[in-house]
Amino acid sequence: MACRIGELVLGCHDPEVLARFWCEVLDFAVLDRGYDGSLEIGPREGFGGPQPTIMLSRRDGPEPGKSRLHIDVNPTDRDQDAELERLLGLGARPADIGQTGQEQWHVLADPEGNEFCLLKARLNPL
Repeated sequence: MACRIGELVLGCHDPEVLARFWCEVLDFAVLDRGYDGSLEIGPREGFGGPQPTIMLSRRDGPEPGKSRLHIDVNPTDRDQDAELERLLGLGARPADIGQTGQEQWHVLADPEGNEFCLLKARLNPL
């Protein structure tokens, strides 16, 4: 039996802001609120389905070093260009990490600067 990702954890300054952003991007819902201000978001059917949930964990300050985890997303119901416009409209912004401009993906940052990539391949919705 193999392992499967159940949830991703993202440290952030304002979990509410990122929950609104990522819920719109991924069509997720807030599943749980922690006493410490953390939020768990995920598919409306909840934890344990085919998609992992995302735990947005409050952090007061930046953590040393650069995060080694980022999220890649694929469009499901539109092409990459249309999805890029949608994400930018939600508050994402382009991020420069040294791309050449020839990549088939877009590097973006969420409202708190966490980098993520919009890939070209379109996936079937779950």
